[in-house]
Amino acid sequence: MTAWGSIVVTDDDNRHITLPHPPKRIISLAPGATEMLFAAGAAPFIIGTVEYSDTPAAALKVPRIGDGIAVDMERVVAMRPDIVVVWPGGGNPAQIAKLESLGLPLYRQQVDTLADLPASLRRLGALAGTQLAAERSARDIEARLAELKRRYGGGARLSVLMQVWDHPIYTVGGKHLITDSLRLCGARNIFADLPEMGPAVDTEAVIARDPDVIVAAAPAGAAREWLAQWRKFPSLRAVRSGRLIAFEDQGLSRLGPSVVTATEALCKDIGSIQTRGAHP
Repeated sequence: MTAWGSIVVTDDDNRHITLPHPPKRIISLAPGATEMLFAAGAAPFIIGTVEYSDTPAAALKVPRIGDGIAVDMERVVAMRPDIVVVWPGGGNPAQIAKLESLGLPLYRQQVDTLADLPASLRRLGALAGTQLAAERSARDIEARLAELKRRYGGGARLSVLMQVWDHPIYTVGGKHLITDSLRLCGARNIFADLPEMGPAVDTEAVIARDPDVIVAAAPAGAAREWLAQWRKFPSLRAVRSGRLIAFEDQGLSRLGPSVVTATEALCKDIGSIQTRGAHP
């Protein structure tokens, strides 16, 4: 505390933010940040967010002020937020700089691994004054991650191609949260050495690395078609063994608690295919 009623909080970027009072008017500029605020118990204070903020379902009722690339700056200012929560890892840097130049307090919310989620929730709870709700959510996630590690961490580390788009083929690099999900499932991303978050790769590169498993993390209804394309390459170990997984849970690409639920489903699929040697 710096003065009566004022607060000092630290965000996920280790920046100290001083506010005259606990924020009652919060704008979130990332779907993941919105989900995290809800989980931290701060839902009553969210006055604006961006497109695709649809988790939990109650987030759909929050007014939209743009998307992750462009927001209505005049409307943001007119809404008189006490603080704006931004995503430095994926938001628009120019937009974040503009908000800062307007004198709006910014809170940077960022998770790079699943293990970062509980601490990030606790910091948001400290920001909103909802520590009890945030602590409950944080402990729930810690227990679920510990259970995943216990259940799947000791198995054989199958090599996996995580395909997130088909034309061209996009996968995930070593810094992507999905790589961490695979690691927790006892698997290994074959492109974990790539520094890009979402690199494009060609068929030859996949054949050269010859994964044990191919996961088509696709939009609803598309995964089977993606996997059918790989069946044209019977020399691939994943194709020969039938280790092809259709995975259409979009929570896997989110940066909030729903990524844990999606990771649990992914681990179950990989664990099942590891046991049976094939996926239906």
